[in-house]
Amino acid sequence: MLGEKAAVLVAAGGAGWEVDLLQALAAPGSGAVLVKRCVDLPDLLATAATGQARGAVVAASLEGLDVESLDRLHRGGVGVVLVTPGEPAEGELVPGADRVVPASAPDEALAAVKAAAGRRRAAESGASGASPAGVHLPAGDGAVGAVVEEDVEALEGGGRVVAVWGPTGAPGRTTVAVGMAAELARRGQDTLLVDADGYGGAVAQHLGVLDEVSGLLGGVRLANAGRLDASRLVSLARTVLPNLRVLTGLPRADRWVEVRAHAFDTLLETAREVGAFVVLDLGFGIEQDPLGLGGSAPQRNQMTLAGLDAADEVVVVGAADPVGLTRLARGVVELHEQVPVASPHLVVNRMRPSVGWGEQEVEDMLGQLATASSTQFLPFDQAAADRALALGSPLTELGESPLRSGLARLVDSLDGAPAATVTAGRPTGRFRRRRAGRAR
Repeated sequence: MLGEKAAVLVAAGGAGWEVDLLQALAAPGSGAVLVKRCVDLPDLLATAATGQARGAVVAASLEGLDVESLDRLHRGGVGVVLVTPGEPAEGELVPGADRVVPASAPDEALAAVKAAAGRRRAAESGASGASPAGVHLPAGDGAVGAVVEEDVEALEGGGRVVAVWGPTGAPGRTTVAVGMAAELARRGQDTLLVDADGYGGAVAQHLGVLDEVSGLLGGVRLANAGRLDASRLVSLARTVLPNLRVLTGLPRADRWVEVRAHAFDTLLETAREVGAFVVLDLGFGIEQDPLGLGGSAPQRNQMTLAGLDAADEVVVVGAADPVGLTRLARGVVELHEQVPVASPHLVVNRMRPSVGWGEQEVEDMLGQLATASSTQFLPFDQAAADRALALGSPLTELGESPLRSGLARLVDSLDGAPAATVTAGRPTGRFRRRRAGRAR
């Protein structure tokens, strides 16, 4: 690419150091060539996607620059050197760039971008390159409110991620996710329930959380600014029961575009540090859009796909009726095509005699399509489900019921879940709603 010279992009955002850097690039024997002066971040990302450059010198103050955009540059094969007016402030470390240099050292910036471009060329040739170093960026406000940090003891080895998924048609994904999370918490397991449904998350409604602030959006914004850690994630969640925290979902379905892929991956990694179990309530869609901006366009289903990919256990929920079972059968096949889930836990929800099939017949049919870790049948227990939803309470707070017993058996099938030895809780007998507020 342009001989052995380093092909470089510059995005200074009008900073004064740009003139000195351009002179250094144009000097004989610089070993680099300027591909383009980019006027803003979209221009930089679009040019990088063309594959014309292998290095970029970027102002750390460039509007919109964040972890996601740095990740996109690296995925496009471009090494990044950030230029700051002075020494970055302590505590503003953001992973993503190869080097950070002061504005007063244009020669240092030139040397750094040549080295970064060389590593990218070597990586393309199959050689191993150094991992990008952590760099400092202005923290800004991250588009989130003030966060109250808490002391959180990180789990050694991280918690287990349980993804609850199911095909379209409202088979009961949220009922199962909430029920499993509450059952794990009742058994003494610190559990974080995450509403990651990009189409119509309803975890807050199931648990009576009247939330004006989305914990999910707050978490991904902090992650995109490089400031998400276990303490901040806990402070964004709502404690609804002993051992159970909830990260509420999108307030409107159209706001899925605000959840960047890299930020959501970071949120999942951080979630493992704050709970022995992380239960994800995922949306139904798993297809991927093959079009748009060279593969860099936002994906509507990326939260679901990322959650399935990160999961230690996958629970697939389908409804026990002819339409629901057909969708479940097709969904299991599609799931194996999109995400290599070896052996999910299959859940046939709302099982009842009037369906016309017995449990063994349904299990044999599903067994022809996929190898499952277990197949569980949840009874059609409308009275218990309605009461839990009306009270904004999980089934564990409402005494014994067939549905609760079925969910307990499902939890028993999970690796690492303790046996159900705790005495069942008694009904609260009161209507309650949990209003928005920081978890303590």
